[in-house]
Amino acid sequence: MIKIGITGSLASGKTTASKILSFKRGPLFSADLVVKRLYKKQFFIKKIKNLFKIKGSQNLKNTLKSKILKKSSNLLILEKIIHPIVRKEMIKFKKRNKKNKLLFFEIPLLIESKLMHHFDIIIFIKARKNTRLKRFISKGGNKNLFKILDKKQLADIKKIKFCDHVIVNERNLNILKKNLLDIIDNYV
Repeated sequence: MIKIGITGSLASGKTTASKILSFKRGPLFSADLVVKRLYKKQFFIKKIKNLFKIKGSQNLKNTLKSKILKKSSNLLILEKIIHPIVRKEMIKFKKRNKKNKLLFFEIPLLIESKLMHHFDIIIFIKARKNTRLKRFISKGGNKNLFKILDKKQLADIKKIKFCDHVIVNERNLNILKKNLLDIIDNYV
């Protein structure tokens, strides 16, 4: 089994790259998808509402974004709850799929969380900051939240040192796909 980690900075195109790489090659674990599902689970909702003193039935994600924008240290509190859950799910995924030749893992904070030892190959998706900001805003994010989240991440130059492959995602989908397929063909 070859475990392939896909990472990159905020809004660099990790999800798109992960789908291209894993398509008909092996199962894909998405840390973002695990988090998205968490927000639908009652135990998580209750825990977050209690911790952040959130009353009523307002949109939990939007309320948390507001709290993070007001006080960026709230992000650390949230991560201390979410990250261990994501890691447990990642281990379960690995065990469930141990018979597959290739396993793909899309993990935004792979390097920052020091998860490198879990992977045989790490692919870094890179894009300039202004490109990433435009993508983030086009998906409904705002500039201030982007700044807070982006600050949490190591600089690309530091992350690249831990990666086997770097893909620049600045142009179009066809170029991204070609570059990714050139890499994955070495492992199939």
